[in-house]
Amino acid sequence: MTNDDRLAATATGQLGSFTKAQANAGGLSDRQLRSRVQSGFLEQTGTRTYRSPLTPRTAKADLVALILDIGDPCWVSGSTAAAIHGFDGFKLARPFNITTLRDRNVTRVGAKIHTTTELPLIDRARVDGIPVVSGARCVVELPRTETPERLTLAVDSGLRDGKFSEDLLHRRIVALRTKGRYGIPLLLDVIAGREVTRGGHSWLEREYLRLTVAAGLPRPLYPAGAHQSGGQGRAGGLPVSGDERGGRIARIPLPSQFG
Repeated sequence: MTNDDRLAATATGQLGSFTKAQANAGGLSDRQLRSRVQSGFLEQTGTRTYRSPLTPRTAKADLVALILDIGDPCWVSGSTAAAIHGFDGFKLARPFNITTLRDRNVTRVGAKIHTTTELPLIDRARVDGIPVVSGARCVVELPRTETPERLTLAVDSGLRDGKFSEDLLHRRIVALRTKGRYGIPLLLDVIAGREVTRGGHSWLEREYLRLTVAAGLPRPLYPAGAHQSGGQGRAGGLPVSGDERGGRIARIPLPSQFG
């Protein structure tokens, strides 16, 4: 296997990108790297990262290249982490949010670099090999930049997909609010269900909840376990609606349950 073959194998697992250190370890000198860049065989995408010009340019590939260029330790955070976790309504796009430790001085074009004194293991995760803050930590960070509506989407989709439980989310809020973190009251309001779409696990369910409240109808109340995957834990598979005026309880099907 040639040096270029070894380098190609390394880059394949990193969406086409590799670092200068990886190239050197694979047998390519700095001079050979410069020669390949000058000839157009390689592109230099960062201070210490390269890739083939034939590599598909996607937002995810650009993010991986940025992470490699910054180097460990760093984690995808904020709305970028929300997109990586697959939270509804969040799309992966520049500028990317990256968190590093406070003792590093990092700046990159097309990125918002945040710093923290520490990131406990409970707040770390990997998604498709990408270092990212955990789902719960991500939700705690989002009130700094997101509206209540988008925060509600993140909470509900994170619960739906098993990224965290409400118990874990509350425990991380308690641990992190002592550090004066911005937006905790907003997040608590969302968890308490003060947003009309709270509890909807799809666009159709959220729209149903919004229209129900707008029409002055009783809002469906989800019993314990309603946030389990697939809607398990709902009473008979249906949300329960409570009419406070008469104390009546009714089972109201969501639109997704109509045939």
